[in-house]
Amino acid sequence: MYNRPEQILEKYDLEIKSVSKGRDSYNCETDLGQKVLKEYRGSMERAEFLADMLSHLKREGMRVETVVRTAEGTPFAVNEDGVKYMLVDSFAGAECDTKSRSDMLAAARFLADLHNASMRYPGEVPEFVRTENYALLHLYEKHNRELNKVKNYVRSRKKKNEFEMMFAGQYSGFMEKALSVTEQLKRMEQGEELFGFCHGDYNQHNVIFAQQGPCAVHFENFSYQVRISDLANFIRKMMEKNNWNTGLGLDLIRAYDGGRKLSDTELRYLYLSLAYPEKFWKIANHYYNSHKAWLSGRNIEKLERVIAQEDAREQFLELLFHFTA
Repeated sequence: MYNRPEQILEKYDLEIKSVSKGRDSYNCETDLGQKVLKEYRGSMERAEFLADMLSHLKREGMRVETVVRTAEGTPFAVNEDGVKYMLVDSFAGAECDTKSRSDMLAAARFLADLHNASMRYPGEVPEFVRTENYALLHLYEKHNRELNKVKNYVRSRKKKNEFEMMFAGQYSGFMEKALSVTEQLKRMEQGEELFGFCHGDYNQHNVIFAQQGPCAVHFENFSYQVRISDLANFIRKMMEKNNWNTGLGLDLIRAYDGGRKLSDTELRYLYLSLAYPEKFWKIANHYYNSHKAWLSGRNIEKLERVIAQEDAREQFLELLFHFTA
């Protein structure tokens, strides 16, 4: 009886030396080097495009995972249960260290190179990778509605727990900032020049530092959208890990700008993306959708950290605002 990875790997022209369980994937040692087998949930059309784009990026000299085709030439294989799996190249190395300034700056510069290379893609942009116009505005408006739901839920509780009391005390201040961002986004024009191919989830876990330098993996959320969203996501993650250190934040922007010049409009979008209280929304929304009979101390710790970091976040945003005014 074969287990799932062995069954799938039989569909490839590879000699499998060993298979080990990874994080939501399988690490495979093969005669053609290290590979990663992971579940794929998209369409054949999207898989073909992703395989083509990643091959283009590799030809451009970018160190990115590329799709290994099956013996039949398809970009993914399907097991007997109908589950789709994609096999991609792997890189031996460590994730971007959020305590290493050199790692973080190199990752920001690598993102600029990645965007530059994707701009040279010769094919057309398929509709299925395009995001809607004003997607960021619509996303933040959705977040605002969800925060309002949490507020109403907490208000209805006669006996509030520690998390709920803390949220109630902070809601108005964070919500005011959230509404300010959405109002400013409504007044922003969104020209086609802002759009480009994006990794979609560019963070420390998806940048691997191998012997040859930084490499990008996990392109499952690859899309065509406002390009600065990749940089905003990365900077937010790094800043949360480093107490919103202003010097680090500005250096990350400079590192990216050194590889791909940011326009004034992009800087404005970057500011608004970082000004939205994303972490406050995320923690509150997670709590609202979780099993509340048991209060996790982790939720309280996360909310306390967000509150403690808010002054530092505001100082960074104030300085960044001067570059966008």
